[in-house]
Amino acid sequence: MKVFIRILFIVYATFIVHSVSAKEEEQIKPDYLVFGVVPQQSAIKLAQNWIPLLNFISEKSGVRLKFSTAKDIPTFEKRLEEGAYDIAYMNPYHYVVLSEKVGFKALVHEKNKKIKGIIVANKNSQIDKLEDLSLQTLAFPAPAAFAATLIPKANLKNKNILFEGQYVNSHDAVYRNISEGRFIAGGGIMRTFNEYPEQFRNELKIIWTSDGYTPHAIATSPHVNEHTRQQLSDAFLAVDVLASSKELLSPLGMQGFQQAEDSDWDDVRSLNINMMLGQQ
Repeated sequence: MKVFIRILFIVYATFIVHSVSAKEEEQIKPDYLVFGVVPQQSAIKLAQNWIPLLNFISEKSGVRLKFSTAKDIPTFEKRLEEGAYDIAYMNPYHYVVLSEKVGFKALVHEKNKKIKGIIVANKNSQIDKLEDLSLQTLAFPAPAAFAATLIPKANLKNKNILFEGQYVNSHDAVYRNISEGRFIAGGGIMRTFNEYPEQFRNELKIIWTSDGYTPHAIATSPHVNEHTRQQLSDAFLAVDVLASSKELLSPLGMQGFQQAEDSDWDDVRSLNINMMLGQQ
């Protein structure tokens, strides 16, 4: 009888432990997906611009999204590789590398849009064309910033223009450093340039614009299931039919979204860019 009672006690205790563990696991399991945004601008500005859209997507899809970014682009790249983001807005080169290396799957990208790199200079400088940049030190956001670093650099090298490059962590930092005279010129993209405060943007001029490429991807990590992907995709595609879509999209400089296919970024793959992510 004592043995029987002891067995019952062990079974009961085991049941209690497993029940508590299950409850604890349920409590710590996040009920949201982390949405990472490449830090082309300050975290405050990104949060202001993206959170209203993510709130709409969360409500429309039933999938809660939590905004996140990083202190700089190399840190963002490292977090992408480490799986810190469930879904992310990443530049075309990030997507090309991480779709193969990590398994990110394209969901949507901005519609009616081709991303173009630019080189800007101080408005009061004598810099008016690429050849004027010979032997100068130029500002770039980060080594793997696609349109703002890789494309301008490639074009300068193709023209045999010798230059030095320094990385300043964001597009806004490029524009700020040039307007304040610390660099003669640097790389950016049209969207972030147009969003830069007008009083400072007026101190800059665009001296070169690249060809257009498939824009940034919104892509999910491999552990996000197809049902969730479909919910999110439907929500993003519904944004531009809303009466309030302008309020959500204008801060981002976007017109809306379209369904994405992995092959959309074959134009970027054709460039055969070979560079490590996460490098400063």
